[in-house]
Amino acid sequence: MTGDYRQISFLSQGTTCDAWFFSPASDSPYAGAAGSPVVVMAHGFGGTKDSGLAPFARHLADSGVAVFAFDYRGFGASEGQPRQRVSMTGQVQDYHAAIAAARTQPGVDPARTVLWGISQSAGHALSVAADRTDIRAVIAMVPMIDGMSAGRNALAQVGVGAVTRSAVTGVRSAIAGRLRGTPIMMPLVGKPGERAALTGEGYFEAYTALAGPTWRNEVDAAVGLELGGYRADRHLDRITAATLVQIADFDRAAPPHAAAKAAFKARAEVRHYPCDHFDLFAGSQWFDAAVAHQLHFLRRHLLDGAHSQVRTTEETA
Repeated sequence: MTGDYRQISFLSQGTTCDAWFFSPASDSPYAGAAGSPVVVMAHGFGGTKDSGLAPFARHLADSGVAVFAFDYRGFGASEGQPRQRVSMTGQVQDYHAAIAAARTQPGVDPARTVLWGISQSAGHALSVAADRTDIRAVIAMVPMIDGMSAGRNALAQVGVGAVTRSAVTGVRSAIAGRLRGTPIMMPLVGKPGERAALTGEGYFEAYTALAGPTWRNEVDAAVGLELGGYRADRHLDRITAATLVQIADFDRAAPPHAAAKAAFKARAEVRHYPCDHFDLFAGSQWFDAAVAHQLHFLRRHLLDGAHSQVRTTEETA
């Protein structure tokens, strides 16, 4: 399986971001005069590219597409201050900048650009695609669509007291940030009953098992205010790209009903998995199925001209 990648730097709003570029397999069925398609990939809420993205990227590259996986400003190996502060607007800007950078890589066909996201980045990928007509396909895994819906899920899981305390802390951190003070940090993931952004049963073990060397288990507490007004579904009817939405039916972090509604609005192909939010990553029983569905989707939407008649053994089985 393809494993090598080149480290790439690119600018987003004047800040240097870090990316990995996985070249497509040399015998790529997608290769054409303009090059091969490129998948632009980012992690979810508080994630870094070294925390579970490489297995997806390697499978995709091995199938014949290039992959450009990047860290948002303030996270992972990317530069930017303040650190660990989630800005929905800023991350969407980073996605646009990453698309521009990915299209300049050698051997890439810019006309066949694919956006790939998981959790929070899946919502971003859908939002970005809704604003552009030059995207060929979108893959959105367990997408975070509606912050208020996610908040109601959290309320049911941890109770009014915990949600209220988090909201107060978030307001204090936001005020500190505006006054150039020190933001209040909180753990990104914790065990049930602990003070953290994600505390679902098993989430601490699942997220920390994915964690790479640049990942930090902390986030600016003001993220709750960002999430409260987050809506990735406002303009999904504008998406012109082929879209695949992969939904975990028992997702306790990104409500599956919101993802289903968004998929309907985007006229997307939908795949369902009887599992929770973190169960589509490598090492879980659903990873292979999720990747196979992505590869099948890309073959149907990226193979042009004579290549469109190619059918693999898997597809004809």
